Amino acid sequence: MKKKRKMRSNRVFFSLVFIGLGFIIAYSYQLANEENEGIQMTSNQWERDQMLRDQLVEVEEKNRGLQHELFEKQEMVQDIEKGFAKEEQILYNLAEDTEKYRMYLGKVKVKGQGVEVILEDSEYNPDEDSANNYIVHEHHVFQVINELFISGASAISINGQRLTHNSYIVCNGPVIEVDGFQHPAPFVISAIGDAEVMASALNLTGGVKDLLVNDNVQFSMEKKPEIVMDPLLGS
Repeated sequence: MKKKRKMRSNRVFFSLVFIGLGFIIAYSYQLANEENEGIQMTSNQWERDQMLRDQLVEVEEKNRGLQHELFEKQEMVQDIEKGFAKEEQILYNLAEDTEKYRMYLGKVKVKGQGVEVILEDSEYNPDEDSANNYIVHEHHVFQVINELFISGASAISINGQRLTHNSYIVCNGPVIEVDGFQHPAPFVISAIGDAEVMASALNLTGGVKDLLVNDNVQFSMEKKPEIVMDPLLGS
C-alpha cells in the first residue's frame, strides 16, 4: 500500500517537473523567437537605411552634375548675349551712319537748333571805281559755309535750298547759282547743329565775320531754337 502511494507521489512530482520544464522551454523558445525577430528587424532597417543613403548620395551626385551643366549653359548664354550686344551696337552704329549719310545727301527731312546767317550787299558808293566791291560774291558764301561745316553743321541751306555733298555755287552777276538755281541777295544761310559752337566760330576775332565786313558785306546772324529743312526732290 505504501509502495503504491510512493509511486503516485513520484508520478505527481515528475508531472510537475515536466510541466515546469515544458513551460520553461516554451518561454525560452518564444523569447528566442522574439530576439531573432528583433535582430531581423534591425538588420532590415539597416539595409533600408543604407539603401536610402546610397540613393541620396546618387541624387546629390546627379545634382552636382546638373549644376556644372547649368553653369556651362549659363556661360554659353552670357557669351551669346555679349555677341548679341555687340551685333546690336554694330547695327545701331550702321543705322546711325546711314541716317547721317541720308541727311548729308539731303534725302530726309531734318530739324534742330542752329544758326541763320544773312549776307547782304552794301550800299553802292559812286566814288568807288567798281560796284563789285559792294556785292556778295560766291567766295563770301563759301567762307560762311566752310566755317559752318568745320563747326559741326549737319545740314545747310541757302535761301531754303538744301546743299548736298556735290553742290556747286557760282557767281552770275548780281545773283549766285546753287546747283543751277539762281538766288538774288540777300542770301540766307541756315545751318543745323550746335548753335553756340557755330556762332562762336563765326564771331572769332579776325575770323569769317571780320573778313566779310572788311569786304563791305553786311553780315548778321541769329541763333534759332529750331530749323526745318525739307528733303531734296528729284534725282
